[in-house]
Amino acid sequence: VLALNGKIREVGDKILASNGKEADFASALESCEGAGGTLATPMNEEENNAILGIVKQYNRYAYLGIKEGETSGQFKYINGAPLNYTKWHQYEPNGKGTEKCVEMYTDGSWNDKKCSLYRLTICEF
Repeated sequence: VLALNGKIREVGDKILASNGKEADFASALESCEGAGGTLATPMNEEENNAILGIVKQYNRYAYLGIKEGETSGQFKYINGAPLNYTKWHQYEPNGKGTEKCVEMYTDGSWNDKKCSLYRLTICEF
């Protein structure tokens, strides 16, 4: 269970929450789903900025609910839907199939990254 001690933000009809813990992508997703949500997934600038607020609060890069699909370089939401909003860092994504997960930098931009690294867990409900 995520202990949430005040790390909650509302944006639109979503609630974002972080337990401040870092985990690999699979574990982060599992803990969010175990709490009844999923990994934070920005669908627009407002949501991206709300997630960024938590990233800045902890000063840690965080995984987003976005993964590379079957096609190299083509990213999708973890529910399989195509991305309708992106905020890639300059020259990203550049992993070409080796970096299948997406992290948010502390400036709000995105980078494709290996899924085994430990990143901040931010869930949305």
